[in-house]
Amino acid sequence: MLLTGCDDSPWNSPHPAGEMSSQVLYRSFSERPKHLDPARSYSSNEYEFIAQIYEPPLQYHFLKRPYELVPLTSEGMPQVTYLDADGKPLPDGAPVDEIAFSDYLITIQPGIRFQPHPLFAQDESDEFLYHQLNENQLETLHTLADLPVNGSRELTAADYVYQIKRLAFPRFHCPIAGVMNEYIVGFKAFSERLSAEDKRLQKMTGQERPYVDLREYDLPGVEVVDNYRYRIRLKGKYPQFVYWMAMPFFAPMPWEADRFYAQPGLRKRNIKLDWYPVGTGAFMLTENNPNLRMVLARNPNFHGESYPEVGEPEDVAAGLLQDAGLPLPFVDKAVYSLEKETIPYWNKFLQGYYDTSGISSDSFDQAVQFGDQGEVGLTESMRQKGIQLTTAVQTSIGYFGFNMRDSVVGGGSERARLLRRAIAIAADYEEFISIFANGRGIPAQGMIPPGIYGNRLGAEGINPYVYEVIDGKPKRRSIDEAKTLLQQAGYTDGRDPDTGKPLVLYYDAVATGPDDKARMNWWRKQFTKLGIQLVVRATDYNRFQEKIRKGTGQMYSWGWNADYPDPENFFFLLYGPNSKADGGGENASNYANPEFDERFSRMKNMDNGPERMAIIDQMMEILRRDAPWLFGYHSKAFSLSHAWYHNVKPNLMANNTLKYKRVDPDLRHESQLAWNQPVLWPVIGTAVILLLSLIPAVVLFRRRERSAAR
Repeated sequence: MLLTGCDDSPWNSPHPAGEMSSQVLYRSFSERPKHLDPARSYSSNEYEFIAQIYEPPLQYHFLKRPYELVPLTSEGMPQVTYLDADGKPLPDGAPVDEIAFSDYLITIQPGIRFQPHPLFAQDESDEFLYHQLNENQLETLHTLADLPVNGSRELTAADYVYQIKRLAFPRFHCPIAGVMNEYIVGFKAFSERLSAEDKRLQKMTGQERPYVDLREYDLPGVEVVDNYRYRIRLKGKYPQFVYWMAMPFFAPMPWEADRFYAQPGLRKRNIKLDWYPVGTGAFMLTENNPNLRMVLARNPNFHGESYPEVGEPEDVAAGLLQDAGLPLPFVDKAVYSLEKETIPYWNKFLQGYYDTSGISSDSFDQAVQFGDQGEVGLTESMRQKGIQLTTAVQTSIGYFGFNMRDSVVGGGSERARLLRRAIAIAADYEEFISIFANGRGIPAQGMIPPGIYGNRLGAEGINPYVYEVIDGKPKRRSIDEAKTLLQQAGYTDGRDPDTGKPLVLYYDAVATGPDDKARMNWWRKQFTKLGIQLVVRATDYNRFQEKIRKGTGQMYSWGWNADYPDPENFFFLLYGPNSKADGGGENASNYANPEFDERFSRMKNMDNGPERMAIIDQMMEILRRDAPWLFGYHSKAFSLSHAWYHNVKPNLMANNTLKYKRVDPDLRHESQLAWNQPVLWPVIGTAVILLLSLIPAVVLFRRRERSAAR
């Protein structure tokens, strides 16, 4: 115990002493990433890792808002050429209905290399060392580290084309394959061909997952032009496609990865791409133990990148341009420790052992306080530690939906429309946010969150059917106005005119735990204001999804997180042909309005500008009038970071932001020592008591010894 005093690290530190004074970043995770293959991954906890490893051609600028796409591995933005039905180029500004195809030409930077990995290792004859492992080699193979030789090679355009083919391969169950079917020329037929070939090879080899060399199969809409250029051909005009090119789905994948991991025996040893990714990014996964910790370390082959030199005006004052032009990444390693319980995790953050933290409901009051005018700030104890609070309205929406096929709340009749609008006024989302989100959110005035094109700020962005404008600010209309609308709909005092009894409505909700009871009671209270009886039909998520899919529910709550920062990614949730019940689309309310659908079809493929904005305003007015949703709220992200953690700016679109982070290890070490002084008096006191308690025993023992001697 005395020897531990020779180390200047805090006694209770959960991290190795040698790491604490270096450029190592400490974070946590609570759920094991299921997929680390970019063709399959589509969850935020997975993107936390793979976005640092894999590099699509484009990325979001770290500092600029609204969000702006910039090159990552590409030399510039894709060159887009519009073609007619005969494949002839069209002039700029050609009408959308004349555009039969869109060609995207992407040029990547030369000299980019993949991270070190055994799948690239070759001998002197350029033969791969580990592509044909024998039984003896497999017997001694337990982890990838048991293969001692690593290799690498240059990134080429063919690696990007190979990955797009993987998106079409049914074996990988790519979550965006359905979308790509609609746009990439030949994608669907290519997918069907691969499916048939996979079944043929399974039958021929007897293997469950035989190796399919995708290089041997042509995908008409994707081609390699030369070593550093490739072309993607889309059907019609789809300007949102560039946003997909900033997601890991379109990151490169070397053919060697599929060949290496397809070897029989490797999957049994959990050696697969889902566990050991291979990319060109700033970091690589060097430790994958999801029951303890995961480690991202600097990629020694990283091609290099510089911290942005421009941002928004306020970024200078916030210190976000102090590192302008410096090479990335700043940290050598990022250590993610498993934390299943929020209290131990929160305590370790307060002790300085995690550099940044979210705020759970249990710790919210300890960290955050609201001023007289509703302004958000940190508590005194947080400020004394130098902890910083960062907030950002998320590019998401939580909404309350009506099934527009329902005979009572659905349909386009004036009666149903007035009923929905009355409910929209009565449902006090300001109160909901205060009670159930700790104030972390803002009421939604429409579908589009702040920060995304189409969102109107100020008085012109307020929903006039639910709010009135007072001194330029929205105020929810009174419950009396809601009752008036209800009376106009034929439900005086909330009573069903056919029965004379209170109108009964049904709310399908995911509610399986005790914490959900308060939320369900709150919803009942909102309907009681109108004299309506709300029956909650609580179920688990699978049963809830089935009801939504079949269109058998009446009312429900759900949400949506943006895939990319474009209004099309929100409006399509209410586009008629996307009906959930009809075709399995994302229109869970099964809303269909010809006026809205016609405008959506025009708006979705337009470039941003006054004409597009005018159509967006018209669409928003239709939705506010029809009220297929209560627009609900846009959640607000709250995060805390210590004073030694730098370059903190929320970027709700980018996932590859680890490379921009920097820590001051000296300040972190000093703070940890100051905040974790050992309390020794209980130990010393206990030792003294033990020593004192031994004195009578020693005296008694010596007396007996003397007595025996006499």
